[in-house]
Amino acid sequence: MKNRLVLIFTMAVALAWSCANTKEKPEKMEVSNIETIVVNEAIEKILSNNPSLTDTTLLSAGVKQVAQQWRAKFGTPEEFVEFCVANYAVTPEARFELFNKLSVAFEAVWGGYNKMSVELKKPMHLDGDTLTQADYIFGAYDPSSHLSEDLYNNKIAFMTILNFPFYTLKEKEELGENWSRVEWAYARMGDVFTPDPPASVKQMVADAEATAESYIADYNIMMGNLVTEDGRKLFPSDMVLLSHWNLRDEIKSNYANVPDNLEKQRMVLRVMLHIVEQTIPKSVINSNQYDWKPFSNSIIVDGKQSDSEPEGERRYEVLLKQFRAQQEVDKYSFAYPDAISRAFDGAMQIKVEDIEQMFTEYISSPKVAKVASLISERLGRPLEPFDIWYDGFKSRSTISEEALTAKTKSLFPNAEAFDKAIPSMLKRFGFPPVKADELGDAIIVESARGSGHAWGASTKEELARLRTRLSKGGMDYKGFNIAVHELGHNVEQTISLRDVDYYMLNGVPNTAFTEANAFVFQKRDLQLLGYSNNNPEQAKMTELDIFWGSYEIMGVALVDINVWKWMYANPDADAKMLKEAVISIAKDIWNKYYKPVLGGEDLPLLAIYSHMINTPLYLANYPLGHIIEYQLEKFYKGKDWAKEVMRIYSIGSVAPQKWMTEATGERISTKPMLED
Repeated sequence: MKNRLVLIFTMAVALAWSCANTKEKPEKMEVSNIETIVVNEAIEKILSNNPSLTDTTLLSAGVKQVAQQWRAKFGTPEEFVEFCVANYAVTPEARFELFNKLSVAFEAVWGGYNKMSVELKKPMHLDGDTLTQADYIFGAYDPSSHLSEDLYNNKIAFMTILNFPFYTLKEKEELGENWSRVEWAYARMGDVFTPDPPASVKQMVADAEATAESYIADYNIMMGNLVTEDGRKLFPSDMVLLSHWNLRDEIKSNYANVPDNLEKQRMVLRVMLHIVEQTIPKSVINSNQYDWKPFSNSIIVDGKQSDSEPEGERRYEVLLKQFRAQQEVDKYSFAYPDAISRAFDGAMQIKVEDIEQMFTEYISSPKVAKVASLISERLGRPLEPFDIWYDGFKSRSTISEEALTAKTKSLFPNAEAFDKAIPSMLKRFGFPPVKADELGDAIIVESARGSGHAWGASTKEELARLRTRLSKGGMDYKGFNIAVHELGHNVEQTISLRDVDYYMLNGVPNTAFTEANAFVFQKRDLQLLGYSNNNPEQAKMTELDIFWGSYEIMGVALVDINVWKWMYANPDADAKMLKEAVISIAKDIWNKYYKPVLGGEDLPLLAIYSHMINTPLYLANYPLGHIIEYQLEKFYKGKDWAKEVMRIYSIGSVAPQKWMTEATGERISTKPMLED
């Protein structure tokens, strides 16, 4: 999901252009050496040489945006004028020819760098030998870190900006209603080049991300070593769960009628709290050396209960390194001055304030208490904090985890078996045989070292990669469920790359859309195991499941956002201060929106998500994805699902609201979820 090299920014050039003409310049920013009189000279020369040219708005935008990013190192003002006159595509035919040449070249370049990244990160991403220092260094290396600099130096960037200027999100939404597909592709070409940090800063970001990825990928809890206060072990001796994904899913699996289910859920909750608060013993992380009593937080040494050194602040040291890297990016990103605006205004194309308002209204809705009451009635007990992950609205919750795992391990003893089964699984979903085989050939499945992910291709000839975690003896049900989610990503990545009419439109508007599409696949996982989904009552349960899942993840996303706001308000904080702040923020949001429903005073549970550490400011995409998922599911009802999936995925990366309107006939909104 993070491998796409096309930089999708929304207001960079427009805002940066205005900044270029103010007296206050960001520190260490090199300013343009092109004055307004020189810009006007270039425009006038192009017009005088081409008297039939009528689209002066497009010409003016292109020249001005080139001027905004032009520096003395690229040439004198006279050379700037010469460049614009020589490289402006005057006719529609010339512009289309240039667009095609750039598209082919960008696909080749981005595809090549993507291939290198895939290979260099394989040791870190795939299950295999113990990692060495060389693996970490190559895994942190960004082969494309100098690409943008090179394309500015050889003037390809300026040629692109000149002929395909940038449009703000507002302009895209207003003008895009009447744009043709090629005009939308031109607009996306205009998103590619915006002010960029130097290679050294990009490498700093890559190093911070690699540190976080390796920290999270090896954060395993040996469940067979957990002991109750009276000396019992509740979990299988060989059960190893990755934080937070597998721990959360273990809570979910225990809503089935299995032994000690409630006691297991309470123990997993206690483990989660120790991780967030960093009171977890260092000696039990990714190690089975000692047994551990989570409730008294003591380890067993030579048969005796003993204290142990806690992890301390390591989790927050890793997060702080991510923040420090983004602070360096801030110095060069005068269009988006901080990581928050880059994540929301830029990548999501939605204001963070709008996201916060949408989520807050949702989690404070009276409907939450009504659904909670229904859950309590179904469980036959008052709700507890871990019921934020209640999973009983899914049909699989009535089927034991053991039975499902026995089936998945039999069907998928290794990654290759899942790979070979993709065409038949897609056919079971209703995809035409030819398309199912084509998609199967385009996706390769690999055994992941961590939780797994979907890594899309960047050229039509490349393969999309489904990385999935396999337990001992084959793929357990948790792994299968996640693998089906990742399969949804891969199918979307492949169709939205290979079936769009223009390469520059490949993908979807933002990651919330690809998450929504993956959720749609994931909830149909039982169908792939031979269980029927034709249950009218289950349709109602699906709506409730989406509602409750959105309630959970919106709170987590709000914690993530507010943690980054705190870091920017306290830029010199150390890891200990950050830990205290994260815990305080998580407690505040819990007490306000979750304690009235689930109980628990001052619980920092919402800070458990690993995304906060290795993929900061990404979490909001999940609840937005749930909102989109709900709208898609309503649209799919009564239709040929696979046929609609193929149509919708091929819309490509137009603006978010236009995508949703073309897909379902209505704009993105929480209203349907709260009114149904």
